[in-house]
Amino acid sequence: MIAIVVPAHNEEDLLGDCIKSLIAASVHEDLNGEPVEILIMLDDCSDGSARVAAIHGVTAHECTYRNVGMTRAEGARMMLERGARWLAFTDADSVVPYAWLAHQVTLEVDAVCGIVDIDDWSGHSDLVRQRYDALYRPVDDHRHVHGANLGVDAQAYQRAGGFKALAVHEDVHLVADLERTGASIAWISGNSVTTSARKDYRCEEGFGDYLNSLAATSLPR
Repeated sequence: MIAIVVPAHNEEDLLGDCIKSLIAASVHEDLNGEPVEILIMLDDCSDGSARVAAIHGVTAHECTYRNVGMTRAEGARMMLERGARWLAFTDADSVVPYAWLAHQVTLEVDAVCGIVDIDDWSGHSDLVRQRYDALYRPVDDHRHVHGANLGVDAQAYQRAGGFKALAVHEDVHLVADLERTGASIAWISGNSVTTSARKDYRCEEGFGDYLNSLAATSLPR
């Protein structure tokens, strides 16, 4: 089967839309009826995230790592034990397109690194958006790594050693380890994932923190 792992820390406001998009992607006709299991990793949640997962009928697992690398790794381990042949990862503040999974598994590569789109720039100045657009490359062979849009073959994931117990950049390190082990990687611009540009981000040095930093940095000459 195909597994989707989503780390979540107090995401009750955005988790529902994420799950609905994953459910839709899991029944894409090009998957030919292959089972897809969705796992929400509830990392030290004190809000209604568990209730949201239950309403939508997906599996949720509680943990208290407060470490996204450990949370993703635990979710991957659980799905590998259940027989997953492919592991897809996104974030709880993100929405995937309908063909997200189908495109990943039909590319016949060991891993797929996709891009992201921002859902709403209203919390940031025009300058931040201009700087982001100047630095981001939404094209094939882009070399961006996002935990919100990542897929990997189960065997390739295990050969690379899986996610490290890192509080940030766990996705970047996994892709580096995949490259080190000779994995074939598709860097695609199609089927981008829509993600949040909120300022109350959950991870220091993560994507939200990066967006905030653009307000105080200068573009390279």
